[in-house]
Amino acid sequence: MNAIPRRAAATAGVFNKPVATREQAEAEAKGWARLASRIAVPAFRGQIALPDRQLLAYEDVFATGRCELLMGDVIALADRDPAVQPRLDRLVDGVCADLRAAAEETGKSVRLAECVPDLYLDRIRPGGRLDRWYLRHDLSLALPYTGTTLTLRELADFTITANGRPLSLNVADTIDRLRQALTPDRCWLAGLTQGDPTEPNIADPLCWLDFEFAGRNTVAGEAANLLWYLMALGGWLVPRYQPDVYARTLRLALPPLACPHIERLQLHRSSRHIDVRYFWNTGPGRTAAITRALEGLHWENGSDLEEIRAFLALRLLGVILPTRLTGHDLLLVLIKLAESQDPHTTLDTFFTTTPAPQPHPGERSSDVPSSA
Repeated sequence: MNAIPRRAAATAGVFNKPVATREQAEAEAKGWARLASRIAVPAFRGQIALPDRQLLAYEDVFATGRCELLMGDVIALADRDPAVQPRLDRLVDGVCADLRAAAEETGKSVRLAECVPDLYLDRIRPGGRLDRWYLRHDLSLALPYTGTTLTLRELADFTITANGRPLSLNVADTIDRLRQALTPDRCWLAGLTQGDPTEPNIADPLCWLDFEFAGRNTVAGEAANLLWYLMALGGWLVPRYQPDVYARTLRLALPPLACPHIERLQLHRSSRHIDVRYFWNTGPGRTAAITRALEGLHWENGSDLEEIRAFLALRLLGVILPTRLTGHDLLLVLIKLAESQDPHTTLDTFFTTTPAPQPHPGERSSDVPSSA
């Protein structure tokens, strides 16, 4: 996730995005140009060379009044007020329609090496992000409610039952399987997309922002990115572990109403077994957005995870540095990782949430713009 700061100063309706090198600026401008006739995007005003960086000048869609909020803001408002739900439905429907159109109109089977590499191929390659974060040193995990700390290697020797389902938490084996699945020469259906469909990169009314990863991207990777952001990153991990990014990139940056939590954990050392009961709490607006996205991407009716399994696992592991997570939160991520790789897991079961109670009328936000 590399969202553009939304509260940066703009001049006369122009937003200047800094990038480090001329090559990066030219690649992003090219990506924008490939999408400009297909989806709603800000106007591109040009490229400015400075001694230490490049600036890409885009239309500031908020200063011009073209857009009002970002998807993350609309979800937060819908969590608080059901009257906002139709607005959120329209936005999610539009996002899914654009992703489907990209697959249908520009999609073709290509090698993963021919796709934009940053979010997937670069992270899974030997020596890449997953190796640095998980394999070069043995992470410690403090098991909640037990006073016990295990390393990831020790955890791999335990069986775990999560909400009644037996799972395996061997992260090293999972990374090895991901590396086998996401080889540079393996072919995937890929279309021309924005490349990072996350809540800070989608404005309302629908307009796509940030074209760092724009170009030919896998359909499965785009779906995994959107769905995991809705499920965990936007309503939990980014606000909690990247609060500066969250506050900088959203217009309202309202705090989540509910977060996933482990209710009970029992450690059985003699049998090397862990029993966990957890709830994936989300606000009602976010719950509805997840359901609508699954339907809009045409992955409904309990279809399995096979098409997006590898990309989804890479999003789980490769966005938030695991050493920053509490033991409670890292264990939840690892449980979802194990579920994502279990052949018996369906999309419906993986994306099951427990909606938080609707807030009382006095708790609802008064910041809903008039178009809601």
